[in-house]
Amino acid sequence: MFKNRQQFISIAVVLVFGIGLFYVGTDGFRAFTAETARMNQLIAKQPTLPLVTLEDSFSEQYSFDEFSGKYLLMTFIYTACTTVCPELERNAADIFEQVPDQYLGEDIVFLSVSFDTERDTPEILSRYGESLGIGQESWRIARVPNDDELNGLLDELGVIAIPDGQGDYQHNVAFYLIDPEGYLIDVMDYQDIDGATERVLDVLQAKKEG
Repeated sequence: MFKNRQQFISIAVVLVFGIGLFYVGTDGFRAFTAETARMNQLIAKQPTLPLVTLEDSFSEQYSFDEFSGKYLLMTFIYTACTTVCPELERNAADIFEQVPDQYLGEDIVFLSVSFDTERDTPEILSRYGESLGIGQESWRIARVPNDDELNGLLDELGVIAIPDGQGDYQHNVAFYLIDPEGYLIDVMDYQDIDGATERVLDVLQAKKEG
């Protein structure tokens, strides 16, 4: 009887210790992967957009001040990607289509940023945008020509883009929601279109009511 009780206590201690480690390691059970935990930490930090020069598909250059006072839904891509990037942009298009016209360009701008600065010239970006139906006033597609500025932007927003030496990249994929003051307020699952749409509409409605 005493031996069984000792075994029970030992098992209980191990379970409690294991649950405690799991709780800490998964950011309070909210994250079940290292990437999710990293994104949760990024959202909590709320970094700001750094000073960079964007060059869009019309060869126009400007900083993020161009979007001051507006929300940004950002995606990071490269046009030679044939796997996840097209899906990411199609899903962003689904969100775009559900945003009422009154908000588009006035309260929110969609922005696709290429991290392949060498190949993704304004001409390439323009053709890519046309193929997906983007590249307009309320949905810009651009690159950051300066590599140092680009790396600063990617680092600040927790975007990973590692060239594989064969023309492709290993990279993470998400929707990045930036508030009108330039702070990152959410990183959303690119496959959860309904959840991302609801989040976008909620902040736009709150902005209108505020």
